[in-house]
Amino acid sequence: MSRDGRDLREGQDLRAVPAPRDGTPLDRKLAALGTATDLGEGRLPDQALAAARQVVDHAGQRRRLSAEHTVVGFFGATGSGKSSLFNAVTGHALARAAATRPTTSEPMAAVWGAEGAGPLLDWLEVNQRHVLDGPAAGTDLTTWWGRRRESGGLILLDLPDFDSIAAGHRRTVQRLVGQVDVLVWVVDPQKYADAALHREFLEPLAAHRAVTLVVLNQVDRLAGPDVERVVASLKDLLARDGLVRVPVYPASATTGAGVDAVRTAIAEVAAQRSAATERLLSDVRTAARALGSEDAGGVPAGVGKGAESRLVDALAEASGASTVIRAVAQSYRLEGGRRTGWPVMRWMARVRQDPLRRLGLRRGEGAAPGATSGADDPRLHRTSLPERSPAQRAQADGAVRAFADSASEGAPDSWRSSIRRAARSHAEQLPDELDQAITSTDLRAGATSWWWHLVNVLQWLALLAAVAGLAWLGVLALAAYLQFDLPPAPDVEGFPIPTLLAAGGLAFGILLALLAAPLVRLGARARAQRARRRLRAAIAEVAAQRIAEPVRQEINRYGRFREALAAASGRH
Repeated sequence: MSRDGRDLREGQDLRAVPAPRDGTPLDRKLAALGTATDLGEGRLPDQALAAARQVVDHAGQRRRLSAEHTVVGFFGATGSGKSSLFNAVTGHALARAAATRPTTSEPMAAVWGAEGAGPLLDWLEVNQRHVLDGPAAGTDLTTWWGRRRESGGLILLDLPDFDSIAAGHRRTVQRLVGQVDVLVWVVDPQKYADAALHREFLEPLAAHRAVTLVVLNQVDRLAGPDVERVVASLKDLLARDGLVRVPVYPASATTGAGVDAVRTAIAEVAAQRSAATERLLSDVRTAARALGSEDAGGVPAGVGKGAESRLVDALAEASGASTVIRAVAQSYRLEGGRRTGWPVMRWMARVRQDPLRRLGLRRGEGAAPGATSGADDPRLHRTSLPERSPAQRAQADGAVRAFADSASEGAPDSWRSSIRRAARSHAEQLPDELDQAITSTDLRAGATSWWWHLVNVLQWLALLAAVAGLAWLGVLALAAYLQFDLPPAPDVEGFPIPTLLAAGGLAFGILLALLAAPLVRLGARARAQRARRRLRAAIAEVAAQRIAEPVRQEINRYGRFREALAAASGRH
């Protein structure tokens, strides 16, 4: 119940003021902090991310409540005269005061402008509420508010001592330090240098200097010259805490000295109606810089062409591509020998198994053009390459590791780790996908060279001539043995034609085979080079999709994180 009989929780239009429209600096910084937090998920410590999310949530809650009210909290240690100053500023003895022991057990609110204050005080968890804008209230602040109602409402909070022996009191102070719009720190000449005050509160809140006031209370206990000396000392301590140019007001709640200055400062802050926004902006910047402290590092080197090329070379070697390339050359030589060798000796080549067929890479030769079958689908087919040795597996792992290290160089440790994880995100599927890449590569298995057909025809003509000549000579020999008179065989320049056919056919066939052999070897090397390029391209595609692209995405994520962090912290 308020002093003038009005209850802030019942019987009034307690409207929650919606958050400002999008497009304000605070909107942009909150969105940027939320983006940075999402992008940092799994990369930065959970505690830092949770703190940033809490800031975003807190800002959303505060902005859904009354934007017309400025919440000012009075914080101080036991014996600082905080409650006495609160009473002096409000003009009413609302808070119990004592010199040595804590007297404030729960927060108390003095409210100017009741409309819309209820939900805000509920969110602050302040149950003791006094409305001071009624006819019976005659303080200077009430007079000011009566003249400038359009400037918005004001809520002053008297809070428990931050050094209270009651743990609940300390928790309340810690909570409200993060919720009020303006922080008024009340210190006394004896304890203004208290280490706990500076270390636990003032120093962490250095970014909030725009919404911080400091009151040196009980100056009536000091001699005149000592007041200036203590104020100067206090300002020096505040500067060390990062609170440069924070106003310090010497005052005495007992004599009333300086209270008007404190009251005026609070009234001016309320009149501006920007303290809540300034406080939230400070919270966002502080949270962003806290995330930045977990992200101390530079820009990663990124994916370089040289590193990617070395990765592909290592994966090609580890996947057995060199074995396939040798098999392509051997298969070409074997097939070339079958097509261009001396027909009488070709059976020897046919006994040997095609190395590509042995590796499962020569399939479907009898299929009609354009026809496919399940057996030819590389997704359903595996090669018969030897299982990767431990050395090959280590080579592949080392190549991926080296690639990730090269790409992440310059990034902070947390993001270097995430880039390494991204590089290995498909490690389990990589062997199968490399195998499928080899299987699906067109190695031109079974493809012939045009000149093979010409040589083959000549070989068979030479063999036919040799057989014809030998048969002719055989007939002549048989006739002579049986003493049949046959006409002599025709001759050319004295050489019998049957002999020329037999000897010439044999000699030509053997010579042709000898001449074709080096050409087959040259063709095998060319075919192997083409296979090497095709296999490398297929393996490069796997490396790009399964290793390089995840790394690029993670580096891009880090870049977006840095941009969001810079936007949230005010660096651009």
